[in-house]
Amino acid sequence: MLQELSIKNFAIIDELSVSFEEGLTVLTGETGAGKSIIIDAIHLLVGGRGSSEFVRHGEKKASIEGLFILDDVQHPCVMKAKEFGIEIEENMVILRRDISHQGKSICRINGKLVTIAILREIGSSLIDIHGQHEHQELMDETLHLSLLDQFGSEEIDHALKNYQDIFSRYESMLKQMKKLNDNEQEMAHRLDLITFQQKEIQDSHLQLGEDESLLEEKKKLLNYERLFEALQTCYNSIQGERKALDWLGLAMSHVEAAGELDSKYQSLAESVSNSFYLMEDVATTVRAELDGLEFEPNRLNIIESRLNELNGLKRKYGSTIEEILEYGSTIEEEIERITNRDIHIQELQRKVTSLEKDMFVEAKHLTQVRKKWAKELTNQIHEQLQELYMDKTTFEVRFKHSDRELSSEAYKYKRDGGDEVEFYISTNPGEPLKPLSKVASGGELSRIMLALKTIFSKHRGITSIIFDEVDTGVSGRVAQAIAEKIHQVSVHSQVMCISHLPQVAAMADFHLYISKKIYNGRTRTAVKTLENEEKIREIGRMISGVEITELTKEHARELLQLATSIKNA
Repeated sequence: MLQELSIKNFAIIDELSVSFEEGLTVLTGETGAGKSIIIDAIHLLVGGRGSSEFVRHGEKKASIEGLFILDDVQHPCVMKAKEFGIEIEENMVILRRDISHQGKSICRINGKLVTIAILREIGSSLIDIHGQHEHQELMDETLHLSLLDQFGSEEIDHALKNYQDIFSRYESMLKQMKKLNDNEQEMAHRLDLITFQQKEIQDSHLQLGEDESLLEEKKKLLNYERLFEALQTCYNSIQGERKALDWLGLAMSHVEAAGELDSKYQSLAESVSNSFYLMEDVATTVRAELDGLEFEPNRLNIIESRLNELNGLKRKYGSTIEEILEYGSTIEEEIERITNRDIHIQELQRKVTSLEKDMFVEAKHLTQVRKKWAKELTNQIHEQLQELYMDKTTFEVRFKHSDRELSSEAYKYKRDGGDEVEFYISTNPGEPLKPLSKVASGGELSRIMLALKTIFSKHRGITSIIFDEVDTGVSGRVAQAIAEKIHQVSVHSQVMCISHLPQVAAMADFHLYISKKIYNGRTRTAVKTLENEEKIREIGRMISGVEITELTKEHARELLQLATSIKNA
């Protein structure tokens, strides 16, 4: 849930910090007080479109920061955060967005800089903002299939995965076929190119690690004089004029004599003796290295030439010899495919035909599963709409193909299956079902949306849901039904709601009053948590307008008592 929201220099808000709780929080206040500005700030916080116009006049930047508490370690937000390398500790997510007066945005999640796209993806798993004019999911029929899949997620996801496994292989083979069936002239040009490349790689007779050994040998040749001088000095120090070995032999003789006189020096004598023979071996080895050292100026030229050849191949085919050899193997396979193109096309066609049969079986099963859940969704929506006084409404999830029309040819195979789904509705008895986007009025869409939110709040795992004046255009018993429905949604998700309906305000678990005041000639937005009598007075204002009488207050008390009894029930 959203626990804390801090806003600074945003529109008419200079500085504001609001704490939120679980359940239903209602924001009320006079028109223009800044209620929707707070929602706009949250919308920007979770990746909405930003603009320099949001920055308070005279300030350099606007800042919005929100603290979210996750109640489940398996929350979709946690999974998405891992994908982007964002650490989540103690189930806390802090989103921050700064917008400069030039319109540039800086986004952070738990202190890590992220793009707006990442902020939007993480934010979409935390908050679902639904405004009076934001019915995209309902109005856009291309999204109806995803809504159905969310509803029957567990069973549909399993069937969809089985289908997609086959579809991925099917798609891959179609791409291979398309590549083999491409323009014959282009294919001939491609064959000429990769045949040349293959010959160039084969003629180079590459050996793994060859470049490293050549560089080592080059280093040795370039430093020949220094190497010879160092080994010569080492040998002379041990065996030459300085006679270190002679002095060590003398020391060995004397310490052996001491050991014969006193046994405690025998171990010392043994150590000196070992050192003498070790140094004698070293001298022999160094002498052999000196005898074997040869400077070949021509060999250096050969190494340089070979390294240049290897670097040229690396620029063309890979950064290492291993990558060049792998590329050579890849084009060798491609040459074989192009050369025997007809055979490969026939084999691929056989596999595609076989996969189409398997895919049709899985697609048909997926359709059957979806239709099963479509009936369940229809039943649940009818139940919800009855509670919202739309009991005469008929809702249907309609599939493009009927069961009798289902065939392998009828399906247009896509990654999400072969189904095309659209929500149909009839709000008046005797009227035919028509697409939802073309029939429902604003008030009806609000109620249908609430019915869906009530159902989907149990399935989607969204931390918070925001309703921005979605109850506009309703009154009376419908207003009461909407209030109860919004509260039902808050049982499964934290809900924040901007409303002008006293019935909705009465159902609130927490009531925030938004007002604007003028300080030093500047307008500022303020937020206050209402308690008891303050709630009664505000609900009374919502009922009657400016003048609040005792009768109005009594009506407000009755609404609060009714709300309490409904919530307790």
